[in-house]
Amino acid sequence: MSRIEKELFGKIGEHDVLRFNLSNERGNGVSILNYGGIINAWMIGGKNIVTGFNNMEDYRDNPAFFGCLVGRYANRIANGCFTIDGLDYSLACNNAGHHLHGGEEGFNKKIWEASVLDAPQPKLLLRYKSADGEEGYPGNLELRVQFTYTDTDELVIEYEATTDKPTPVNFTSHSYFNLAGDTGQTIHDHVLAINADRYTPVDGSLIPTGELKDVAGGQFDFRSPVLLRERLEATGGYDINFVLNKAGDPMSFAAILQSPGKELVMNVYTTEPGLQLYTGNFLDGQITTSEGKPIIKHSALCLETQHFPDSPNHPGFPSTILRPGETFYSTTVYQIRY
Repeated sequence: MSRIEKELFGKIGEHDVLRFNLSNERGNGVSILNYGGIINAWMIGGKNIVTGFNNMEDYRDNPAFFGCLVGRYANRIANGCFTIDGLDYSLACNNAGHHLHGGEEGFNKKIWEASVLDAPQPKLLLRYKSADGEEGYPGNLELRVQFTYTDTDELVIEYEATTDKPTPVNFTSHSYFNLAGDTGQTIHDHVLAINADRYTPVDGSLIPTGELKDVAGGQFDFRSPVLLRERLEATGGYDINFVLNKAGDPMSFAAILQSPGKELVMNVYTTEPGLQLYTGNFLDGQITTSEGKPIIKHSALCLETQHFPDSPNHPGFPSTILRPGETFYSTTVYQIRY
């Protein structure tokens, strides 16, 4: 039977940072912090399959967004600018002149209100209220994120948000996965497939051009399983959004990742229209684990379910504008099989 226990992880000023340990009858579990909604660890058969740290000090900066919830807008907004109903807004530009992952103090650096819901299955509920004007965004936004860890090793993440002014929203979980459980190894021998016939090409600063391009036959074609070694050596890595194939059902298959030797398999399902594949291209060994081991390029990858980057500036993309009276819902499931 799955259960949730909590413990003190550290402090930020007068605030306690708590770690909630969600475990199941198999003895596997996920640990989540109320700081940034960070997935601190995911233990499967004694191996930690996500990149994380053992103490709060290592998370205070966290420039690579290890494990955190990202918002108010995940990914990039060009020049930090957008227009809603004729009103222009400017956001913090924290990445090469563009807005990235919510700005200088996004949701990844906030203390969330945490509570445990006991029935019918234990859930960790995190709440955050983002004030009107925070990082330049309009509207008072209320976000609820529920985490459930099942006895069949499924991590279910559910998002629900409301606002009192029209505002762009795009939430994701920024976990880095290495199914071998060793960030000293690269992901070269992992195998990946993505359920997408198209992707959103980007310019030199990783801003979408607005085109939806066919993946067929090129370096972005992951419709059949691909050994990552050959692609990473040829391309240098990926940081790109895929347009997921949807067949009417809001919840659909997005991707499958297999560990070396296929000892572990992770299936990803989501209601979101997009998936960002990021293969840790900017990890250069300057960041180390809590044990002092360098976190190197391609030591882990992210499969970030999302709406498309820079959607507020591309009318042809699925809308990310949440309006008063509406409720945003989204669900993603990471399912481990072994």
